Amino acid sequence: MSRVLELPLPGTDPGEGRPDGLVVVGNATTLLHVGGLTVLTDPTFVHRHESVDLGHGLSTRRLLDPAMDIDDLPPIDLVLLSHLHGDHFDQVAQARLDHDLPVVTTPESASALHELGFHAALGLDTWDAVVVTRGDSRVRITSTPGRHGPPGAGLVLPDVMGSVLEWEADGRGRRLYVTGDTLAIDDLREVPLRHPDIDVALFHLGGTRVLGVLVTMDADQGVEAMRMVDPRQVVPVHHEDYDVFTSSLDDFLEAATAAGLSDRVVVVDRGREHLMTPPEDGTAGGVGPPGAG
Repeated sequence: MSRVLELPLPGTDPGEGRPDGLVVVGNATTLLHVGGLTVLTDPTFVHRHESVDLGHGLSTRRLLDPAMDIDDLPPIDLVLLSHLHGDHFDQVAQARLDHDLPVVTTPESASALHELGFHAALGLDTWDAVVVTRGDSRVRITSTPGRHGPPGAGLVLPDVMGSVLEWEADGRGRRLYVTGDTLAIDDLREVPLRHPDIDVALFHLGGTRVLGVLVTMDADQGVEAMRMVDPRQVVPVHHEDYDVFTSSLDDFLEAATAAGLSDRVVVVDRGREHLMTPPEDGTAGGVGPPGAG
C-alpha cells in the first residue's frame, strides 16, 4: 500500500539545487539531503554522560557528544524513525522538535508519538510506502523488515523498521537503504529483490547488548547483511555513541576486509557532509571518498 504526503511549499525551498548527500550527526542520527528534501533520521541530541531511556527500567549513557545540537539543524521536512527508543528519539527530540513535523515510523511508534503530541506521525507496516512530495520534489519511502533481537524479543522490545528511500537525480533513479536496528534476519534478502541496485546503505551496527542479549548487528552480522542486501556502498552508523555497544567500527572494518568487501565500506566523518555523487557512466552507484564535500 502506498500513501501520499504532500508537504507545504515554503517561502524559499531550502533543498532546491542542493546536491544529494548526508551528514552523520551521531549514533543513528543523520541528515539526509535527497531529492530536494531534508530528512532527519533517529534524532538523539543528548550530550556525553547523559542517559536515555530504553524502557522496562533500562537506560544507556552517551559516550560522545553529537556533531551538532538540535538548534543547529537546518529546516527539516520530515523525520524517519526506526523505532521509539531513547537512543533514537531522546528527551531532547521530544521536547524541542517541531511537533507538527511528519515522523515516518512503525505503527507502534506512531501511536506512542501521537500520545507525545507528534500528531503528524505516520505508521507504515512492512512493505507499505509513502510518497513525500513538495513542489517538484518527490521521495518514496518504503518500510522494510527488521527484528530488534532474537525470536520472541518482541515481547519486551519495540517493533522496528528499515526503510528504502527512492528519488530521481541526474536522470536516473537513486536508492538509499537504512537498516534500522535489526539483526541480519533472512527477511532482509527480500530487500534487494524488491529494490535492486541500492546505491548507499546506512547500517546500524554496534552489536548492542541488553541484559546480555544481542539486539543489533555486530561486525559479523553486518558483513552477512551486506551479502544479503548487496548495496554498492555501506556507511556504518550506530556503533560508538552509547555504552550498550559491544562491537566497534574497527571490528566491522576488519570483518569486511576479511570477507573481501572493504571496498564497499565508506566511513563518513561525524559532522561533515558527504556527497552521494551519481556514477559517471550511469551504471554504477556509490558515494565519494570519506569526508567528501
